[in-house]
Amino acid sequence: MDIKHKKVLVFGTGISGMAAVKLLQQTEADITLYDGNANLNKEDIAAKLPIGFKGNILLGEIPENLLKQLDLAILSPGVPTDLEIVNKMRNNQIPIWGEIELAYYFSKGKIAAITGTNGKTTTTTLVGEIMRTYYNSVFVVGNIGVPYTEMVLNTTEDSITVAEMSSFQLETIHKFKPDVSAILNITPDHLNRHHTMEKYIEAKVNISANQDQNDVCVLNYEDNTLREIGKKLKTKVFFFSSLHSLDNGIYLEEDNIYYSVDKNRTYICNIHELNIFGRHSYENVMAAAAIGISLGVPIDCIRKAIINFVAVEHRIEFVTTKNGVTYYNDSKGTNPDASMKAIESMQTPTLLIAGGYDKGSDFDDWVEAFGNKIRYLVLLGQTRDKIAATARRHGFNNIIMAESLLEAVEICAGKANQGDSVLLSPACASWGMFKNYEERGSLFKEYVKNLKN
Repeated sequence: MDIKHKKVLVFGTGISGMAAVKLLQQTEADITLYDGNANLNKEDIAAKLPIGFKGNILLGEIPENLLKQLDLAILSPGVPTDLEIVNKMRNNQIPIWGEIELAYYFSKGKIAAITGTNGKTTTTTLVGEIMRTYYNSVFVVGNIGVPYTEMVLNTTEDSITVAEMSSFQLETIHKFKPDVSAILNITPDHLNRHHTMEKYIEAKVNISANQDQNDVCVLNYEDNTLREIGKKLKTKVFFFSSLHSLDNGIYLEEDNIYYSVDKNRTYICNIHELNIFGRHSYENVMAAAAIGISLGVPIDCIRKAIINFVAVEHRIEFVTTKNGVTYYNDSKGTNPDASMKAIESMQTPTLLIAGGYDKGSDFDDWVEAFGNKIRYLVLLGQTRDKIAATARRHGFNNIIMAESLLEAVEICAGKANQGDSVLLSPACASWGMFKNYEERGSLFKEYVKNLKN
């Protein structure tokens, strides 16, 4: 589709919607910026728009006559694709793109696209660092916080774009085709949006839908779902494994990471050289190395990048030690599986702060992961009663309810012994109490640092 002069609706007035509008202005499209919330202020929205915006701002209902005129709709990732108005657009044969598809329309150079339930941000950030050791023009975009649409006009034929992609973004791709894709793992998440696990998996696997035999898909050998999916893909499949030695792929063996081709292996690094820890972190490193190899980065450059890499903010992030108690911020642990990985990484008795927005997750396996590590469970937010009931059902009764994150920190500080750890790893989204997981993590660090010695 040639977008120039077409009538385009941008659905969503957040950061993705604004970036889409700015990009569409390059095409002289006839733009309507739309939000279903009629209570928003048009003047506030207009103040965020790029200078020279000549389109319209529409709030509330979409008139039927406008629907009939539209040539294209661009959905922001936060807009559910099964809304009645979106279904109306489909019934009117209006093409529905997401941010990723729109950016791809303009994109140049090679693309590495990364998804998975957990580890996306760490892996995407690390891949960006790997690429920068060898390529001059590298862009790290997507769900990581920088809209792809915001950076795409800077790409050239020599660029490498590294994109973190959520299941929400992958629902609305049509022609998007990365040179290398990666699916790190798949465990239940966002079922309030996707409704079934099958739909969630389908969205994730969409990342490789348009790839062919000249492209690469990096998959986790330890994920049974992905191992089966690998058999059906049209791409070259590049496995990584933390538990099995592979004839072809990247694997962990006796604390060393190797890259193997037809059983001929090349040493990459020892895990004790890394600044991140835990099996899930080693899997992220192997996935990033696999993407680097697939895009032609020499092993020496990959090794340099991974041993210099430090954990991303809010992901099992060391905060400080006070009164002999070590505090860790894992606010990015927004689902039970991610939080389980943080719990598994703890090496000392731990007081765990958890709870938040209910995405439809269950917490049985999460509680089972406590083992003998968790001394107290301090709960807050919408899910606290649900989590407490699950914990008690599994025989864990050291539960304290908190009304706020500050109170939770103070409770943990009072209950912790010297040598203990306090871990914020909510296993839930932040919505309802905080703007996002970043705000939650930043407040946790602030509250911890303000504790008296």
